[in-house]
Amino acid sequence: MLELFTPIADQARITVPEHHRRPIAVVGAGAIVDVAHLPAYRAHGLPVRGLFDLDQDRAREVAARHGVERVYASLDELLADEAVEVVDIAVVPTAQSAVARAALDAGRHLLCQKPLAPEMDEAREIADLAEKAGRRVAVNQQLRWDEGIAAARAMVRAGWIGTPTAMSFTVDISTDWSGWGWLMRSDRLEIMYHSIHYLDAVRSILGDPVRVFAAASRTPGQAAAGETRTISTLLFGGGARAVLHVNHENRTGDQRAEFRIDGDKGAIRGTLGLLYDYPHGRPDTLEVSSAVAPTDGWAPYPVTERWIPGAFAGPMAALLRWIAEDEPSPTSARDNLGTLALVQALYDSIESGEARPL
Repeated sequence: MLELFTPIADQARITVPEHHRRPIAVVGAGAIVDVAHLPAYRAHGLPVRGLFDLDQDRAREVAARHGVERVYASLDELLADEAVEVVDIAVVPTAQSAVARAALDAGRHLLCQKPLAPEMDEAREIADLAEKAGRRVAVNQQLRWDEGIAAARAMVRAGWIGTPTAMSFTVDISTDWSGWGWLMRSDRLEIMYHSIHYLDAVRSILGDPVRVFAAASRTPGQAAAGETRTISTLLFGGGARAVLHVNHENRTGDQRAEFRIDGDKGAIRGTLGLLYDYPHGRPDTLEVSSAVAPTDGWAPYPVTERWIPGAFAGPMAALLRWIAEDEPSPTSARDNLGTLALVQALYDSIESGEARPL
């Protein structure tokens, strides 16, 4: 069975050839940089030259923990460092566009956080500026590179489940948003900052939908201002369907975070281990039942990496490949406009109570 999975594992594996590597500087020293970006880059031998954060004490603490030698005193000082070729921006969404513009003006390639911008016009402007400047900008939609998702996508592309007919994410968890004050105050929450991961993963496997519908709500007593429970339905031109059922207010302890892809010749199912007791999590799982492979029932795929930090090397690796070989990143700023358009259409559906076309 391991021989059956070898070509799938080869496609799901994140690699960074030596000649792709470029000096990276990081803007932001928050928790996600500490537990995801920097560990992932170190694991793949990516050189992080320095970092900057408005909280200089925090920046020095994170830099020391990960062996990053330089802490910049300002963004201007970072952008004046001619050795830096790539800037990894990890700041709150409302601050990202200004940093991106300054870095593009300074001639740097960028990895931006998701969402690329809170508003579509702003995101489109960043994509346009990058293309005008001849710089590469990618978005850190890293769930595409989670090993379970990447392996599932490789199985679909290999024809193991025939023609895909349906895809679903069922996430029923308890999320403490209090560590992100700006998120607690946001009137757009679950889809914009969480389900955007699943939506981008669906796009990577099924493509772009033609019509969507969504419903969203809050629960009595929740602290966050925005929606924390959503149901999103996506309809595709070829007849496939996708459903996302997400609840962040599970108060009974029976957490689950599952996904499934069905086809006319089989199915794939898995779990996102990170979301069980986040941020500690547990290993992901992935199984496939195929009439094509064949698998003789449900066969477990040996997942070895976790979403955090493993998948966070993926968007940077793809950006570096784009710079070195002119092979566009799957999450280029231009492509990511499709994910943002999907997010916006879902919010339009929530507000109107009607299905919306894309």
